[in-house]
Amino acid sequence: MRLENVLALTHGRLVSKPFVSSFTETVFESKKIKRGDLFIAFDEDKIEEAIINGAYGIIFDKPTQISDNEIAWIKVDSIDKAFKKLLRFRLIQKNITVYSCDLITLKLAVQIFTETSFNVIQSNNKITQKQLWNLDENSKILFSPELYDENIFTNIQSINNDLTDKIVIKDKTLFETSFIYDNIFYERVFISPFFIPYLENLLNFLNTIGVNFRLKTFTQMEHFEAVFVNNLMEIKEFGTSDKVLIFETYINIVQSEIEFIKDFVNWATLIFILPADSMQLANIKEYENIYFYKNKKEIIRILKNNRFNFALIAGSDKSILNESSTILNQPTLF
Repeated sequence: MRLENVLALTHGRLVSKPFVSSFTETVFESKKIKRGDLFIAFDEDKIEEAIINGAYGIIFDKPTQISDNEIAWIKVDSIDKAFKKLLRFRLIQKNITVYSCDLITLKLAVQIFTETSFNVIQSNNKITQKQLWNLDENSKILFSPELYDENIFTNIQSINNDLTDKIVIKDKTLFETSFIYDNIFYERVFISPFFIPYLENLLNFLNTIGVNFRLKTFTQMEHFEAVFVNNLMEIKEFGTSDKVLIFETYINIVQSEIEFIKDFVNWATLIFILPADSMQLANIKEYENIYFYKNKKEIIRILKNNRFNFALIAGSDKSILNESSTILNQPTLF
């Protein structure tokens, strides 16, 4: 890439008078620098090593000693923002196709084997950004705006809801489903029937864009996560207790999950525990046996003071049970 293009993209300021006018590659690890490369100094302590290895340019945002005026020293306000602008340009050059989806669909996509040209973006960190930088040309990306900055991408396409019912459910429990898809029978897959519409839409999408895939053994997601407990809120083996806690960190689907649970186990005693700031959700106060909490200790207190078979706990995860155990096991004088 030419020096003037780097400056234009990053809004950087050239603080040296270099003899170089272009760079071979853009590199983030100083030990991988080759003669002619541009080094993005996420770690300013590696700048000298990058220069020794042949860097023709340095992008930096912290006060730095200019040690070689013959190379390009490019000062930017934020190295993270500068990198994102370069990444956006690179993805356009590589003709990367980008699709967006909701958080649940993304979590399901992680559990499906696909061809290497299809990439699921799960987080918003430097490791992910560097993986994006190294994508092959014409790759496909699936991401959720709730997890990753959509401003990195251009021409984002949304997954369309395919109303064609291609999954045939043969048997189901609250947390497992046996079904047929594309003439293949999947027995007791560890996925709640609540998520089958999401899975169906995802598989139809993959077929539509021509991505080969294979379903593998599903592991329990952190959404609608079932934990069997005893009366002391101690974790028991799956299916060995008549008390089940269902954890859901994604508030956007809590109301739908409440309706699903009420219909599926209408014989059971249910309670629903939600964070206090979710009171504004439409119609949420109309549900019976609903409780609101301000801190995690209140969740444990609500669980211990109420009879239930199933308790949906929104806005928290099962780590509260470990914290509860620690409190219970503290020594006292009495």
